Amino acid sequence: MTDAVIIDHAFILAAILFCLGLAGVMVRRNLVFVLISLEVMLNAAGLGFIAAGSAWGQADGQIMFIAVVTLGAAEVAVGLGLTLLLFRRFNSVDIDQLNRLKG
Repeated sequence: MTDAVIIDHAFILAAILFCLGLAGVMVRRNLVFVLISLEVMLNAAGLGFIAAGSAWGQADGQIMFIAVVTLGAAEVAVGLGLTLLLFRRFNSVDIDQLNRLKG
């Protein structure tokens, strides 16, 4: 197979992963599953950056993937903090409980 076909397959896989993550964010009510779906979406974007960098023969895609992984780590830290706060306060990780966290 040629390089163009492999790169096209990588972009198709990234699009499928992104759509699955988006569906998980839209459908789920559990905060942990929403965070997992966001991670899937971030990994799909990272795969797209890697494929684009490979298509152009540049290392820019790998550099952007490092930025995506860093953003994912920050998202996990903040998201898990919010999840612990929500669970301590309401004994549930249901997203619908978040509207009661008004200060």
